[in-house]
Amino acid sequence: MKITEQDKEYMREAIRLADESVKNGGGPFGAVIVRDGEIVAGSSNSVTRDNDPTAHAEVNTIREACRKLGTFDLSDCVIYTSCEPCPMCLGAIYWAHIKRIYYGNTKKDAAAIDFADDFIYKELEQHVEKRAVPLIPLLREEALETFRAWELKQDKVEY
Repeated sequence: MKITEQDKEYMREAIRLADESVKNGGGPFGAVIVRDGEIVAGSSNSVTRDNDPTAHAEVNTIREACRKLGTFDLSDCVIYTSCEPCPMCLGAIYWAHIKRIYYGNTKKDAAAIDFADDFIYKELEQHVEKRAVPLIPLLREEALETFRAWELKQDKVEY
């Protein structure tokens, strides 16, 4: 894939947002989402500011883009993020159907400053019974009723 000068400008904006976050007491991460050559959303990490462990730059930016565009489907968008996405952010990017990810720092760079996600990747490889945080099945038959109702719903909006 050919990197353009415009791609570099979008990445510089993600990095600028990360720098701004650091200056304001936040984490060193920023992201922008682009559609049709225009930045539609940009945000930074606000975990400590919002007391929200899910408030990573990519997730915040996805939320903002979805609000602005009035859709949960960002398949016509590209994300530029100042760091290789963590497992949660990568999952959010996939769920949003974003078609391309550009990143600055690597996950090894992040680990070098104590933002290490390797433990999550390792946990996902473990069988459920061997994970550090127990996953305990409970009331599956009752829960399946909701899935059955969804399956039969005629006017559902699929995603």
